[in-house]
Amino acid sequence: MPNVPAIDVSGVKVHFRTGAGTAVRAVDGVDLTVPQGVFHGIVGESGCGKTTLARAMIGLQAINEGSISIAGRPLQDWQAKDRKGLARRAQFVFQDPLGSLSRRQTIEQSLEEPLIIHRMGDGAERRRRILELLDLVGLPQTALTRTPRSLSGGQRQRVAIARALALEPSILICDEPLSALDVSIRAQIVALFADLQAKLGLTIVMIAHDLAIVREICTSVSVMYLGRMAETGATEAVFADAAHPYSQALLSAVPSPDPIIEAERRRVILAGDPPSPSNPQSGCRFHTRCPLAFDRCSSEEPLLRLAPHRGLAACHLVDASTHGQI
Repeated sequence: MPNVPAIDVSGVKVHFRTGAGTAVRAVDGVDLTVPQGVFHGIVGESGCGKTTLARAMIGLQAINEGSISIAGRPLQDWQAKDRKGLARRAQFVFQDPLGSLSRRQTIEQSLEEPLIIHRMGDGAERRRRILELLDLVGLPQTALTRTPRSLSGGQRQRVAIARALALEPSILICDEPLSALDVSIRAQIVALFADLQAKLGLTIVMIAHDLAIVREICTSVSVMYLGRMAETGATEAVFADAAHPYSQALLSAVPSPDPIIEAERRRVILAGDPPSPSNPQSGCRFHTRCPLAFDRCSSEEPLLRLAPHRGLAACHLVDASTHGQI
């Protein structure tokens, strides 16, 4: 069903209760639709709720409100009736590959385990599948007898990706899979993700801090701020002409390799710190730091609306006739 979104998130809230009787609103009413076959990036400051949202999408984090659908089927239905089917449809790649792999198992055992659990083939067929996975992620066969601790960070992440691909899922959700890697290794993993997406037609959702990488490999991007979606749209459109003031400030921090463009780049410095997610202010959550804020921003929370010639942005300045620029 090509018209059915790979992932559909509607009004999702994830709140964590604290000992003081308050709630940290890590994700507070997020709507997001990810079509099939796209490479979608989610960016934002630390603590904005990116990882919590990613974990909620795959069912690793319970939600307080809203709904999530995977391939047109409610996540709750997947979890209640067909958890193995969900595992074959969508997989998660963790930020720390060493923490997500058994330190006692060899790489071959780690890759074979999901195939055994799902009863996929006999021993010879599983061996062939394991060799296919190694080839997909660019690892030598000699890695099979080694344990995760004997591999480099980049090799471990390749193993984690291979394990996620073992059941031939159509959806990968990746929680900052590049942040723990050296710059040179990071470039190799970026190329690997792009190659896998092209070869296998995967839908990939990547949580990331590095905006340059998101611009390089993602076809669409969402910007989060304090548990809400600030802007979402095609990557080229958002990077070329961001509609939300927070997106503009975030993108202004991305350095350019062109010395002429870099010399002319105007960095937008935001005043203050983000408000507490346990006590967000009324109205737009960005209004206390926004240089374009006006009276309506402090009293009325903006909804995601269509920005002309771009995507969706949650800003009162974005409508058919206005476009705020910092």
